[in-house]
Amino acid sequence: MGHPKPSREIEDFMNNPYQQGAFARPAATLAVDARARFIMRTYTHLIGAIFAFAALEVAIFQSGLALPIAQALSGNWMLVFGAMMLTGWGATHFAQSAKSVVAQYFGLGMYVLMQVIIFVPLLYIANASAPGAIESAAMVTTLGFAGLTAVAFVTRKDFSFLKGIMFWGFIMAMVAIVASMIFGFHLGTFFSVAMVGLAGAAILYDTSNVLRHYPENAHVAAALALFASVAMMFYYVLRIFISSRD
Repeated sequence: MGHPKPSREIEDFMNNPYQQGAFARPAATLAVDARARFIMRTYTHLIGAIFAFAALEVAIFQSGLALPIAQALSGNWMLVFGAMMLTGWGATHFAQSAKSVVAQYFGLGMYVLMQVIIFVPLLYIANASAPGAIESAAMVTTLGFAGLTAVAFVTRKDFSFLKGIMFWGFIMAMVAIVASMIFGFHLGTFFSVAMVGLAGAAILYDTSNVLRHYPENAHVAAALALFASVAMMFYYVLRIFISSRD
């Protein structure tokens, strides 16, 4: 007689790239109440990261540090764009490899701080030349994130197939950034629109992983991955609003 075929949950656990040790179980295999607690903790930490980001930006602008930071980075826009994507990659990698909750908190805190610095030049320009753009971009990002999250929760579809698409999308974006630096052409609105689409795919992918693959002790890392995708969407939505006001 052949061996019985393992259940789908066991197969997912055995093939789970987010597994964090022998005692880590994917939250998807837990009881309903435990899964709900994991999801609640994940999104509570995501909201906390967003509020921390906003509070730090307000503190920087009120302290007068925004102008020197913006001046230091404004001449290197292409490098800022590249840093935006590379730190997002780093956040995703960290979300997959962090071994303890303490390490996850450290990674989330450092990533929020990096994003605060990266956003300063764009927020400074928006605040000075495009009144209302920040609020409008925040609203559009919130609605986009809520809609994509609803799609992932309602359909329960596994969006892991987006990983390859996202990989090549990020590679092409980096190629475009490097080419613009070498040849001196401007990455305009169409580039920003494409990056918003890529961020939307990342939100679907990350939300699907939260529902299917993250271990029960990785709620902070899951929030970090979601925050990276939300930050990227907000960045490029804001660029579109600024361009529309020029």
